[in-house]
Amino acid sequence: MITDEESCRHCFACTDVCPADAREIIGRRMTVGEVMAEVKKDVPFYDESGGGVTFSGGEPLAQPEFLLELLDACGRIDLHGTVDTSGYAKKEILLQVADKTDLFLYDLKHMDPDLHLQYTGVGNEVILDNLKALSCRDVAFRVRFPLIPGINDDPKNVESMAAFLQKLHRVCSIDILPYHDVATSKYQRFGYTYRLAGVRAPDAARLQEVAATLSSHGLCVTIGGTDHEPANSQSQKSEPRSQAVHIP
Repeated sequence: MITDEESCRHCFACTDVCPADAREIIGRRMTVGEVMAEVKKDVPFYDESGGGVTFSGGEPLAQPEFLLELLDACGRIDLHGTVDTSGYAKKEILLQVADKTDLFLYDLKHMDPDLHLQYTGVGNEVILDNLKALSCRDVAFRVRFPLIPGINDDPKNVESMAAFLQKLHRVCSIDILPYHDVATSKYQRFGYTYRLAGVRAPDAARLQEVAATLSSHGLCVTIGGTDHEPANSQSQKSEPRSQAVHIP
C-alpha cells in the first residue's frame, strides 16, 4: 500500500475503508476506568514480579489531572506507580504528583541552558529547579542521562552534571542511556528529517569513562542496566519491570 504524503490529511479515514485492514490507528482516547481495566488484567503478574505501572509519554505531567486520577486508582489497589518525565512542568504540579508516586524516572539531557534550549527547544532552569525540589521529598527517583556523542558527552557537561547531582538533598542514582538510531526508519516513514543522522552510538570505552566520572562524585551509576556503583554508597534500588502507560 502506498500513501500519498502530500494528500494525506491525517484524518485516518483510510483505516475504515482499507479492504485488507492493513491500516490501523495506534493509540486512542481512554478514560481512567478504561486504562485501569487494562492495567488490572496483569495484576497477577505484578504480584508475582513486584512490578507495577509506569506512566510515560510524551510528557505525563502535561496532563496532570488525568495522571493524578490514574495514580489515585493505582494507590487504591496498592499498585506501584512510576512516572517517567522530562521534569519540564510547573513545580506545584510535580510536587502534587510526587505525593502519589512511588518512583520518578527523571531525564537530564544537558547542563548548559543555551545548549539545552538549542537541542530541545526549552531551557533547563525549570528542570533543574524541579529536581532540587523533588530530591527534598520522600519519593524515590532515578536520573536518566541519554548520552549522545557530540551533543552532551563532553567532559565539561558530564562534570557539571555530576557536580549538580552531588549537591542534591539525597544521594542520586543515575542511569546512562546510550544513544541509538532505531527511530530513523520511523522518521523516514512519516517524511520527517532525522536531525541526528550520522551520529553513532557511544563506544564502550567512552561509556566507561562517563560512568567513572559520575561514580567518582559518589553517584550510583548504571549503563543499560549494569551497575557501576561507588564504594560505600547507599543506592536507591532499581525497581522491577513494569507495564508502561503512555500519555501523549
